[in-house]
Amino acid sequence: MSFEKEFISSEFPPIEGKVTWASPSNIALVKYWGKYGVQLPQNPSLSFTLSNCVTTTSVAFRPKTSEGFSFSFLFEGEEAPAFHPKMEAFFSRIVDYCPYLLTHELAIESSNSFPHSSGIASSASSMSALALALLSIEQQAGKLGHPEKFNQKASFLARLGSGSAARSIQGPMMSWGKTASISGSSQSFGTVIQENIHPVFTTYQDTILIIDKGQKKVSSTLGHQLMENHPYAAARFEQAHQHVQRLLAIMAEGNLDDFMELVELEALTLHALMMASNPYFVLMQPNTLAVLNKLWDFRRATKLPLCFTLDAGANVHLLYPEANKKAILSFIQTDLANYCQNGQYIEDQIGTGAKML
Repeated sequence: MSFEKEFISSEFPPIEGKVTWASPSNIALVKYWGKYGVQLPQNPSLSFTLSNCVTTTSVAFRPKTSEGFSFSFLFEGEEAPAFHPKMEAFFSRIVDYCPYLLTHELAIESSNSFPHSSGIASSASSMSALALALLSIEQQAGKLGHPEKFNQKASFLARLGSGSAARSIQGPMMSWGKTASISGSSQSFGTVIQENIHPVFTTYQDTILIIDKGQKKVSSTLGHQLMENHPYAAARFEQAHQHVQRLLAIMAEGNLDDFMELVELEALTLHALMMASNPYFVLMQPNTLAVLNKLWDFRRATKLPLCFTLDAGANVHLLYPEANKKAILSFIQTDLANYCQNGQYIEDQIGTGAKML
């Protein structure tokens, strides 16, 4: 039986209640870029689960008799009709797995711990929080068994809203995408990585430099589509499998030099793929490059284990062990904050995943 069939829910009696989940964003170390089918990844990815950048979502539910989906949505306490089409599309994708969407009226409220338009992609945290809240309705009806199935189905549902949301359910690390390097890995949902991680990586910090809060000129959705006919696609997908395998070995050994080299290579590979697409595009800004050069100069001079990664945008994630936090934060404040829009940066760290409140 395929996982998709296993996740289909049977009908169950109408119930009433309210659930609330807080789910974090995540930062990919090995990047997913390119998809096929319904939100399936062309290559495996591996990410740190964050702690402070979270979306909190409450869903109040009660039985209804009308046909179709019935929901209201408040973002940061205000009605947000612009989100309705995306939520309708999400509900249409998951209704076979969550039939209670047709028999219950939903009142959804959502908020982020990080500033709106701060340049942090909130799709991973928001869609995973919503998926978890919806799945709790099913759990309250007694339709879910072992906790592992809950986490798998939550990741499966979240993926259908946003691919990277599959990796926000648990921590400290998650993978997504079938690969021989990870037992139990799947195209359909994320897999938690808890074992064989050197203690130094469980203390890792992520300081996010907000270089540009503006809307990206090219969306991630379009960027993924451009991988379909990309001249380097096949080599990249194979490279990602190799990098997942190598990164797992590095993180078991605690080799910080190799970690920094591979993570930065992955970040620059992602942006190189964008620049080699047809049409080509560049999401880095001049201040992004200035920060990278400042970071490399600082690392050569101090030998401190500070590295960067990038998402599909201009902002820079600085990764480093907690033991070096004081010196690195001082460097950020004195040398890097000036490159941030309005001097803004966000301090975060590796986390343990979503929590029911």
